[in-house]
Amino acid sequence: MMMSVSSTRLAVLGLGLAMAAAACTPLRSHQGYVVDTDLVNSIQPGVDNRQSVLQTLGTPTITSQFNGGDWYYVARDSRNLGFNLPRPASQITLQISFDPAGNVSAIRRSGIDQVADISPYGKTTPTLGRQRGFFQDLFGNIGAVGAPGAGAGAPGTGGGGRTRP
Repeated sequence: MMMSVSSTRLAVLGLGLAMAAAACTPLRSHQGYVVDTDLVNSIQPGVDNRQSVLQTLGTPTITSQFNGGDWYYVARDSRNLGFNLPRPASQITLQISFDPAGNVSAIRRSGIDQVADISPYGKTTPTLGRQRGFFQDLFGNIGAVGAPGAGAGAPGTGGGGRTRP
C-alpha cells in the first residue's frame, strides 16, 4: 500500500509541527542547595553552633570571607525557552551569621528581589584615554625607553617631571 503524495506531505508537515512545538517547550532547572523547610526551621539562634548547622544543613553554598564568616545557602530555579538565556524564576538565599564564639546569632532569608541583572557592554570595557591599535601597542614604546628627558630617569626631575613636592 503506497501513500499518496498529499498524505506524505501531510505526514511531513505534521512531523515538522511536532518538532517546532517541542522546541518551544520551557526548560526548567534547579541550581544550588535543595531547601528542606523542616531542617531550615530547626536552626535556632543562640541554640545552634557551626558544627550543628553543618550537620543539619550540610556544606554551605558560599562562605563569607569577612567578619566571622557568614554562611550562605542559595537555591535558584530557572527557566528558558528554546535557545534563550535562562532567567531566574525563584531564588531563596539563607544567610546564617555566627557570633565570635561560633554560635548562630541571626538567620536571614531573601528571595528573587535580591537578584541583580548585569548586562555587560559588548566584549570590551570602555575606558578613558586614547584609542590605540595593535601595532601602536606593539611598537609605540620604541625609542621612548631611556630617552633623555623621558620620565623619572632624567636627572633633577625628582620623578614624574616635578621639581617640588
